[in-house]
Amino acid sequence: MSCYIVTFETASEASRQKVRERLKTFPRFCPVHKYCWAIVTDKKAAEVRDYVGEVLQQGERIFVIRSGTEAAWRNSYGVKNNEWLKKNL
Repeated sequence: MSCYIVTFETASEASRQKVRERLKTFPRFCPVHKYCWAIVTDKKAAEVRDYVGEVLQQGERIFVIRSGTEAAWRNSYGVKNNEWLKKNL
């Protein structure tokens, strides 16, 4: 299993909600901020991109990168998310 950082840019709140619902289907997930989530899966980056990208509209963007070298952040969404990020990134 690998941890991926998924960032996305959508034109509407409806599109953002569809992306978030897709991201919640992965075995482990954590919102980093409004347009960026971390997920853990056995899929490859391109598979994640294609799966989540199915709900994007024309012109909306997605970027998927495997994490694992080094990470730093400030003001995560609470203690639970902070601990998830420490454990999985």
